[in-house]
Order: sequence, then structure tokens, then C-alpha cells
Amino acid sequence: MAFDIARTRAAYPALTEGFIHFDGAGGTQTAAGVIDAVTDVLRTAVGNRSAAFEPGRRSLEVVAAARQAVADLLGAEPDGVVLGPSATALTYTLARTLGAGWRPGDEVVVSRLDHDANVRPWVQAAEAAGATVRWAEFDRHTGELPSGQYADLVGERTRLVAVTAGSNAIGTVPDVSAIAKIAHSVGALVCVDGVHSVPHGPTDLASLGADVLVTSAYKWSGPHLAAMVADPARWAALRPAKLVPSADAAPDRFEYGTPSFALLAGVTAAVDHLAGLDPDAVGDRRARLRAGLTAAQAHEEALVDRLLAGLAARPAITVYGSPARRCPTVSFRVAGMSPLATQQALGEAGFCLSSGDYYAYEYFQTMGLRDSGGAVRASIYHYNTADEVDRLLAELDAVADRTGRMTR
Repeated sequence: MAFDIARTRAAYPALTEGFIHFDGAGGTQTAAGVIDAVTDVLRTAVGNRSAAFEPGRRSLEVVAAARQAVADLLGAEPDGVVLGPSATALTYTLARTLGAGWRPGDEVVVSRLDHDANVRPWVQAAEAAGATVRWAEFDRHTGELPSGQYADLVGERTRLVAVTAGSNAIGTVPDVSAIAKIAHSVGALVCVDGVHSVPHGPTDLASLGADVLVTSAYKWSGPHLAAMVADPARWAALRPAKLVPSADAAPDRFEYGTPSFALLAGVTAAVDHLAGLDPDAVGDRRARLRAGLTAAQAHEEALVDRLLAGLAARPAITVYGSPARRCPTVSFRVAGMSPLATQQALGEAGFCLSSGDYYAYEYFQTMGLRDSGGAVRASIYHYNTADEVDRLLAELDAVADRTGRMTR
């Protein structure tokens, strides 16, 4: 199908303000259905979870619906969906839980391409246990994360391999399934950071080979909540630290405190929004999600190709990384101008982009860019347009011209 960009944009009230959002990697705008779902719960009599009275039963239903929605999005089972405030918080919970069983001589493999939320929790858990941390390196020129290196990194004492499914810095899509096969050959667990990848195409837990996958709803049109998914049997075997009287069943025992029922309703609505991106799609929600996200992915890929071609034509701009497969995310610098200054200049013209290291700490340290301000990141989402890409390129020309740098 031809992606209906006008219909898609109409679902986002914030877009009427006129800002041009190339900051989806830091958080997308919220779909109208999500806003309505959150508001409806706040207007309704809702109590803490209980089967004894109707407002309590409503809360139970909201939680169950959110688990089912995330399961449909990722190809998981609802009983394997752990909900929480952020990907970072959930990963720390898992790292502390797994790390309690690690011993000196055990090994953990992390990557320098990852967001620090899928690095530091594992490094710190390994340090606490006396385990060894081994590092997978990316190619400094292409930004690829070669999967072959894992054959040398993974051994009989490897307990966990943590890897991203999509770099939030330069968009690289590593061959996670190949990495997972190597890890599984020695019985190691594979924790995949899907925060940056899930918004940009269909995701299937089994196909990735992920034992655990983490995602954040606010990166795919939803509220500020996250989910961590695995086979229910995986959670059943783990015992996180928790309050004595709190629920002991999995996945509930991994979720601390009373959740935000309103925001959980928003998670379900966000998944329903994604399932409606292709109005002609049929079948169950999982099938409609595949169709809608496939259509959105093709739209985003065309836009990022347009952006990359435009940036390549401007000698004053340096683009970092050239991976064969990438999420629609590009980091760059304008010659002689700090990333923050570029971000601010673009911001004055109504463009929303990121600058700095975006928590991709190891990437920017390795590239020698972090101390000088990192880079500027343009991240495309399915509500962006070709006209917006062209306007960004034109504004970059104007920024360069104002500061005395020739772009052609």
C-alpha cells in the first residue's frame, strides 16, 4: 500500500503546533487514541487491583490488556510481559536478579554500540559478582557490529550477552539472531535492547533469538512506560528482591509498587494505534501490527535515504556510520560548529533534534567525539514527511551560510 501520511499525521494532535520533529529516538509525539485512553481512565472510578469490587476489577483488566497488547506487538506471551517505568529501571532489576547468581570467573558480554542502559547495569552487576566483562567492538568507519567476533568473546563461562537490535546513535541494525546463536551454543542468555528498533518495523521475539527484550512505549506513540518480555518460564525461574507482602507470582513479582493504570491503558491504545497504520490490514492484532509497521518502515526508509543523500551532497557535513541495515537515525556534525550550537540554531527555526551522546556513551567515547559534544541526531518516525526532510536540509544550508561555511 501507499503509506497514507496525511491520515497518519492527523492522529497526532501535537503536530498541529508546527514544530518539525526529528527527535523520535528521544521520544515520539503521542497519538490521539493514547491521550483519550489515559484520560478515560482518569475520569473513571478505578481502585487498586482487587477482584472484590468493580473499580478494582477495572484495574486488573487494564493491566491484563496492556500485557496482551505488548505481547501482540513483540510476538510474546502476555504472562511473559513485565511492565515498568523505564527500560533502564527494568534492565537494572533484571541485572541485579541475574547477577546475584554470578560468580568470579563468570563472564558477561556487552557492546560498545549500545545505549548505556544495556551496558552499565550489566557491567555493575558483573563487578559486584566478581565476574568478567568482555566487550564487542563496532567498526569505527561503517558502524557495523560484526557478529563473527562473538565466537571469540563467548565461552563456557559466559552467562549473558547484551546487545542492541538498533543503535540509537547511528541506526545500525546488528545481526542479533546470529549473535544469539553463538550465545545459546554455550547456554548463555541474550538480553536485547529493542527500545530503538521496535518503533521502526515488525518485531518477533523468537526470530531475534532474544531471551529477554526491552522496549519503551514512549518511543512508539505511547506514554512513558516500558516493558521487558521473555518466555514466562524464564521469569518463573528468577527471584528478584521484593517486598515480602507484594505479589509473588510472575511476572508481577518483577513490578515494584502500584502501577499507573491510566498510563497502562495508554500502552494498549498505542499498540492499537500501530495496528491501525494500514487501514486495509485484516486479521488479528498481531497480523495488523505486522502490516502497519511494514508499511511505516518502507515510508521511513525512503525518508532516511533522502536525508542521507542530501547530507552526503553537503561537504560541510560529516555523517557518522554507514551500516548496511539501519533504523532511520542519522548522526552528523557541521564543520566548525559544535553539535549543541547546531541543535540550537535548528531549534530556533522550529526543528527538534538531539545533540550530545544520547546515552550512547561507549560509541562516542570510542569515536573520540564525546568530549567535544558528540553529534547532532536526526531520527525519523512515521509521521515525518519528505517535505520536512527537504526543509531540514535547506535549514542546514542556511545555518552553514550564516556561520560562513560553504555547503556546496
